[in-house]
Amino acid sequence: MSDMRDRELTTYRNVQLSPDFSELRRRFRRFVFPMTALFLVWYFVYVLLADYAHDFMATKVWGNITVGLLFGLGQFASTFIITMVYARWANNRQDAVAERLRLHIEEGTVDGGAA
Repeated sequence: MSDMRDRELTTYRNVQLSPDFSELRRRFRRFVFPMTALFLVWYFVYVLLADYAHDFMATKVWGNITVGLLFGLGQFASTFIITMVYARWANNRQDAVAERLRLHIEEGTVDGGAA
């Protein structure tokens, strides 16, 4: 039982040290961290404007539609847009590397070289 667990831990460690995994993680971070920062800035701008710029947010654009309502709807729209952009990006940039890494793990041929 312990021998099987040691082999599994060795496999996981080899995956973690493999160049493919390092590249996968690097690409993921280079996309997700800036996108998250951008969304958080957009969200906090909306919250701050709602709290401190009442007159601006209450400005009517058309009928009963205000700037605040448009910004609020923009929050929903940006969430869906970010999700679609991420899905497309992951399909084009991450999935092939992840699939290759998965096959190496299943075959037991993961290189554990330093990244």
